[in-house]
Amino acid sequence: MILSGKKVIIMGIRNKWSIAWGAAQSAYEQGAQIIFTCGSMEKIDKIKELTDEIPNSSVYSCDASSDESIKECFEQIKKDHGKVDGILHAIAHANTEDLRNDFILTSREGYAHACDVSAYSLIATVRIARDLEMLNENASIVSYTYYGSEKAIEGYNVMGAAKAALEANIRYLAKDLGKDNMRINGISAGPIKTLSAKGIKDFNSILDIVEEKAPLHQNVTPKQVGDATSFLFSSLSSAITGEIIHVDNGFSIIGV
Repeated sequence: MILSGKKVIIMGIRNKWSIAWGAAQSAYEQGAQIIFTCGSMEKIDKIKELTDEIPNSSVYSCDASSDESIKECFEQIKKDHGKVDGILHAIAHANTEDLRNDFILTSREGYAHACDVSAYSLIATVRIARDLEMLNENASIVSYTYYGSEKAIEGYNVMGAAKAALEANIRYLAKDLGKDNMRINGISAGPIKTLSAKGIKDFNSILDIVEEKAPLHQNVTPKQVGDATSFLFSSLSSAITGEIIHVDNGFSIIGV
């Protein structure tokens, strides 16, 4: 097991269809102790029904749009569990109207919200974790992105801009974290039917296109993305940092 004895935080768990849940299952199978965070205190009881399926796991409330909330959450995690070896940032949000309307109609407030929650929250998470000295040596951080950061995808709109910012953040954070012998990478996952994906217009047609065009002619699963996440958490990826790795059955390499 490649994560035996390690402790990892999974941020952004929402339900059993979440990509974050696939990551948690994979990390647990590889020997890690799992610590979850979810968006609000009101959601913890419902989330706990799910996370109880993973033995010895725990759940904490964390509002990723608030530095104070992240700090309070991480302080409690460190008090309860000590230092951790990895953090998965699986957090993103945009207003529905900014996904459904043409990109040119994105409001200033909507743009700021999408970038704050989906991109800046990674910077805040990493900075606060480092400042609290809760990361072990050789710690690895992973965040999730999507091909819509590279190409204009119908219905992705403002989230594409936010994910492009997230990917730039990963590169600059890798430069800073390398000074402390820590790593950070992103996974660009193929489209998956999640709660968030429901906000994308005609999402099912995207799944059909990927299945038709991808070299492996299938859509990726949360477990497959989770396995790639476990690899990036592990020492097997010790020379990889600042990268965006596509886990999409090869769809992103196809030109037409």
